[in-house]
Amino acid sequence: MFKHEEHKGKSPSPKARQATQSGLSALRVISLCTLWLTIITITACNGNKTKDQTNTFRFNMTSGVTSLDPAFARDQANIWMVNALFNGLVQFDEELNLKPSLAQSWTISEDGITYTFNLRSDVYFHENQNLNGKRKFVASDVVYSYNRLIDPNTASPGAWIFNDRVAESNPFEALNDSTFILRLKEPFGPMLSLLTLQYTYIVPQEVVAHYGKDFRMHPVGTGPFKLNMWAEGNQLVMDKNPDYFEFEGKERLPYLDNVQVYFIQNKYSEYLEFTQGGLDFISSVDATTVNELLATDGGLKPEHNGKMTLYKIPFLNSEYLGFLLDETNPAANKAVLNKQVRQAINYAFDRKEMLQYLRNNAGRPATGGFVPYGLPSFDDKATPGYTYDVAKAKQLLSEAGYPGGKGLPPIKLLTNPTYKDIAEYLQKQLAEVGIPVDVEIMQPSLLRDQMLKSKAAFFRGSWIADYPDAESFLSVFYGNVPAPPNYTRFKNATFDSLYVTSLKETEQSKRFELYQAMDRIIIEEAPIIPLYYDEVLRFVRKGVTGLEPNAMNLLDLRKVKVN
Repeated sequence: MFKHEEHKGKSPSPKARQATQSGLSALRVISLCTLWLTIITITACNGNKTKDQTNTFRFNMTSGVTSLDPAFARDQANIWMVNALFNGLVQFDEELNLKPSLAQSWTISEDGITYTFNLRSDVYFHENQNLNGKRKFVASDVVYSYNRLIDPNTASPGAWIFNDRVAESNPFEALNDSTFILRLKEPFGPMLSLLTLQYTYIVPQEVVAHYGKDFRMHPVGTGPFKLNMWAEGNQLVMDKNPDYFEFEGKERLPYLDNVQVYFIQNKYSEYLEFTQGGLDFISSVDATTVNELLATDGGLKPEHNGKMTLYKIPFLNSEYLGFLLDETNPAANKAVLNKQVRQAINYAFDRKEMLQYLRNNAGRPATGGFVPYGLPSFDDKATPGYTYDVAKAKQLLSEAGYPGGKGLPPIKLLTNPTYKDIAEYLQKQLAEVGIPVDVEIMQPSLLRDQMLKSKAAFFRGSWIADYPDAESFLSVFYGNVPAPPNYTRFKNATFDSLYVTSLKETEQSKRFELYQAMDRIIIEEAPIIPLYYDEVLRFVRKGVTGLEPNAMNLLDLRKVKVN
């Protein structure tokens, strides 16, 4: 995927091709010394792989890790590390199917409120002096971890998972060492999906009690790897957990002996280190590297064939432009309060061409609804969206009282610098049908502030799934919640009723039908302009296997092999 800044966390994207080339030239000249010093430093620490290093996997994170505590696994860097060090009760496979992890099975009561988990009895926490060596994982560890997550003293950003969802009395219970019970306040269909989030991964009370807030630097879990060292901002090293409980066939996972993580902030420096053999894979591209790695058709450039493999699959991120629809807010643009104007804008630009020329076909045109492809409930036949249709756009404008755009006041679009190319592309195409758009560039933090305070009438946004269920996307338009996530202030009684019904529906096929009905309302009412559905891009060095991506862009190192 392209690196980007979503409004629950982060989000950058590429500039136009011409700007990219000039930016590359400047970068190569200006940062040459810094670049080679970075590479020399990494090589000095790691060097080229020797025979005793062949089972070491190396990668880079341009954004630093801030905590190795599951309770603070709020962004990709933290999530990737926590996923290697800890486990949750359940997990998703590569196809986003729910699978056991620390829980080997579970049942849900007929009323959808009580979840009973049967836990594995062969799992141990990493060896630690506060555990008198090794200690077996038991149900009381789940109770402690979940209570800790919602404890205000922990101040975890993941507390929302259980807050207002679990029963007020005895929500978490260890019936015995191998049976854990979760009680909800009322049915919530996606509950098991929420338990795959790294926030909910299990920690040992004795170690957390010993380190307190410093547990972030002294993690002890049940995961496939255990921490060796972490020099913040420089390097993080993890070693194989020899007691890990999962097997592939008769062979115990993981296959790797070590994992080395670096924190080179510059994407082009990262790219050079990768092509020179210092890293085993890179995830995502940006404006400085897109034309170095991808051909215009979105495939790997020919010169890299035989040296690396490109993995490209859906990523659960929808990029969009949003309209402020609060009629009582003076910041709202009166013209776009007219649904036909919003629909006209949706028809007036070519999403396919935009992706081809501005993103080297990394992504898929959003010609369905807001829910992205890659989710099991996605069905663009059930939710047909907008395609490029100039005649239809002009017809809608005329019906709205603005024939040929006559009398239509300029619409100001707020975006951040990394999306300037997409904003200007849209501006040009809309002008051709008579829709005037003024583009204002502002820093991401200011843009988020404007959206949060409902001062942005027309804005660029994106939404990444917290968990692989369409509810994570459709919650953005639930009328009874503020911004975030409802930055458009969209409110529709039928949508809200369907949304509430879907939360209580535990049968997956029925829930999918409700999701699709909600998405059709979003398409019809057009509170947003869906731009594209993102994709995960992973460039993997030849000889590395087992690193296939998934639509959550979760890094899973259990089955990775380095040859």
